[in-house]
Amino acid sequence: MKHIILASGSPRRKELLSQLIGDSFEVIVSSYEEPEIEDTDHESVVLHHAVRKGYDVAGKLDDGVVISADTMVLCKGKLIGKPYSDLQAYQILESISGQEVHVITGLFLIDVTAGKEFRDTVSTVVSIRKLSNDEIASYVASGEPLGKAGAFAIQGKGAAIVERIEGDYFNVVGLPLFSLSRMLKQIGITVLAPHPLD
Repeated sequence: MKHIILASGSPRRKELLSQLIGDSFEVIVSSYEEPEIEDTDHESVVLHHAVRKGYDVAGKLDDGVVISADTMVLCKGKLIGKPYSDLQAYQILESISGQEVHVITGLFLIDVTAGKEFRDTVSTVVSIRKLSNDEIASYVASGEPLGKAGAFAIQGKGAAIVERIEGDYFNVVGLPLFSLSRMLKQIGITVLAPHPLD
C-alpha cells in the first residue's frame, strides 16, 4: 500500500481516516496559516485552504499520498470558522440557533510520487434547533464547541442540537469519506476490495 499522510492534527479526521483505511498512515500537521479570504464563492475558500495545507506537507516529501481538508460552516451567507474562546463559541451558537446551515469541506489529495492531484468540495445541510440562552451557556461550558467549525460537534453533545441533516454525515464531522474513497480509488487504493465468490 502507498505511504499515506494526513495533513491534519484533527483527532476527528484521524479517527475517520482510520475508519476508512485502518491505521497504516502517518500524520504530518501542516504549518499553513489560514488567512482571511474575502470571497463570495465559499466553496473556493475552503478548497483553497485545503490545497494550501496539502501543498505545504507535500513539499517536504519525495513520495507518498497526502490528504488534506478544510471545513467551515455557512450561515446566512457568512462563513463561520472555529471559536477559540467561550465568548466566540456563545456568539456563534447564538447566530446558528434555529437556522439551516451548510457545512462545507474542501478536500484535496495529492499523489506526490505520481504527480496526480484530486480536488472536491462537499456540502451538507444541517438544521440546528432553536436554543435557549441557558442551553447555549451549558453547551459552551462543556468545552466541546471550542476549536470546532460552527462551534458544534455532531458526533458529541452537539448531536442534541441537530434536528436533521441532508448529505454526508462524515462531512459534518470533518472528512467526507465517500468523496475521499473515490479519490483513493483513482490512485489504486480500493477501500472495499472485491472478493471472488467461494
